[in-house]
Amino acid sequence: MLSLIYAGKLNDVDPRAWLVDVLARIADHPASRLHELLPWHWKAARTTTTADVA
Repeated sequence: MLSLIYAGKLNDVDPRAWLVDVLARIADHPASRLHELLPWHWKAARTTTTADVA
């Protein structure tokens, strides 16, 4: 668990927000796209989504 928290911090991601989102989505997420849930990809997807909304 500590490794996950540090991975989020090292990628300038709020570890709590990232873990909550990933744990909520992982069961329905396709195995071929699990890389999208890694903190560096997750942050980029969130930034794109936020920019699209604004």
